[in-house]
Amino acid sequence: MSAKTGMGQTGFVPGPPQGKMRPPGGQRSTPSDKRGGQHFGKVAVLMGGASAEREISLMSGNGVLKALQVSGVDAHAFDPSERDLSELKREGFARCFIALHGRLGEDGTVQGALELLGLPYTGSGVMASAIATDKVMTKRVWIAEGLPTPRYQLLRRGVYSRPQVMALADDLGLPLIVKPAREGSSIGVTKVAGYSGVGSAVEQAAQFDADILCEQCIEGDEVTCPVIGSGDNARALPVIRIVAPGGNYDYQNKYFTDDTQYLVPCELPAGEEQAIQELVLKAYRVLDCRGWGRIDVMIDGATRAPYLLEINTSPGMTSHSLVPMSARAAGISYEALCVELLALAGLDYARRMPAPNAGAASA
Repeated sequence: MSAKTGMGQTGFVPGPPQGKMRPPGGQRSTPSDKRGGQHFGKVAVLMGGASAEREISLMSGNGVLKALQVSGVDAHAFDPSERDLSELKREGFARCFIALHGRLGEDGTVQGALELLGLPYTGSGVMASAIATDKVMTKRVWIAEGLPTPRYQLLRRGVYSRPQVMALADDLGLPLIVKPAREGSSIGVTKVAGYSGVGSAVEQAAQFDADILCEQCIEGDEVTCPVIGSGDNARALPVIRIVAPGGNYDYQNKYFTDDTQYLVPCELPAGEEQAIQELVLKAYRVLDCRGWGRIDVMIDGATRAPYLLEINTSPGMTSHSLVPMSARAAGISYEALCVELLALAGLDYARRMPAPNAGAASA
């Protein structure tokens, strides 16, 4: 489907997520739900972009755009792949909601440009975005901080040898996971069941990235947990347990089928949900993330030990997306979620300015 004639032009509005979900109670509203969003000024919803996740970004962005407009926000669509970011300043935009996914949108590049333009934006800053979009760098930080994540090996496109590839199964075990280091939405990801499939999986991942992450496969429960806020004020939303057909939560099962079950409440054994929320908050904070994010976790079926997989600092906001689903289970409507995230927009530069009179104190 063409990006310009397909999903991006339909006025997509998120509906109830598909799959099994049992949220409690009613929806929480905010003053902006009653058309009190004018204090945000003119808002650009950045969507589309040039990454492999463009179609999903258009779906997310159109949903966010509609929600903000319904809430009284002066919001407008803006596609950085079709317009120069400098136009944001010239056209009087006051802040940006980043609904971009993947490269040139979620990886610190757009965030850096917005810092230079002085336009507050949603989500994590330059450094956190750049680290989080790189799955290998993320794992290195988590490991350095003593947080659990599956064992891995890194291969470089054009450098690895056939013996290295064949040795992966011996070192990491089978099955194993092979994926590009910097793609999202399960693009280029393969679950390898036997020795014969390792080489083709590495070749497929190498089509999307020069760095190929080969990872120990943790068999058990797949869960995800969104986080909203920054630092000590960050809070974890309800955990979602994902039950995909054949355990294969791939691109198709994420966005375009209704066969995947999303369990909210997650129905994990007593105490596990809280433990995962606490782990996710630690993982979010050590990367210095802000605004919002979502962290994927695997729970070993035998030991019940959790393992951090990756973090998404600009999560999807489609009808199948997990942050709106978890928020709804916490009593937060889609519109209220969008307004809250917009209210958290900020700049790294402003956040890290020296304290008043810092120079005088050291003189």
